[in-house]
Amino acid sequence: MSRDRRDRILELISSAREPITGAELAQQLGVSRQIIVQDMAILRARGAEIIATPRGYVPGGRPGRRAIYTEVLAVQHTREQIELELNALVDAGLRVLDVIVEHPVYGELRGSLLIESRADVRAFLQQLGAAEPLSVLTRGVHLHTVEASRAGAIDEARQALRDLGILLEGRAEDR
Repeated sequence: MSRDRRDRILELISSAREPITGAELAQQLGVSRQIIVQDMAILRARGAEIIATPRGYVPGGRPGRRAIYTEVLAVQHTREQIELELNALVDAGLRVLDVIVEHPVYGELRGSLLIESRADVRAFLQQLGAAEPLSVLTRGVHLHTVEASRAGAIDEARQALRDLGILLEGRAEDR
């Protein structure tokens, strides 16, 4: 029974055109959200490539989107500047894959984002609500892995972040 449910979860995620939430999966499968969380942990432990995003679950390595350029950008800003930062990135044509912070105890902490439009930015901010972003752990310093399919898009985004005064560049002693 649980094995069949996990197989069905994989089918639903791989066939969905949009991210599918845990609540949606729970409703479709007639189980609690907690059962879905447990199933996801088991599926990932068995090697299933499933990414949890703020908008729901998506298959890892989703077909149809091929990035030619990938880079990690370092930034520092306040919570109030999150929307400006993310809009600058998507306006340049980037897909923001994740957010990464370095925690003194846990090491690298990474959250999947998969944001590629202003609508995605709005949805992320709505979901963030009153919760604290990961960057609160590092006084606003964090990294984003970004991807682009167009030459120069990452350079344009870097300049937009520089113009906002939030791009971290060079050595710390240069700042």
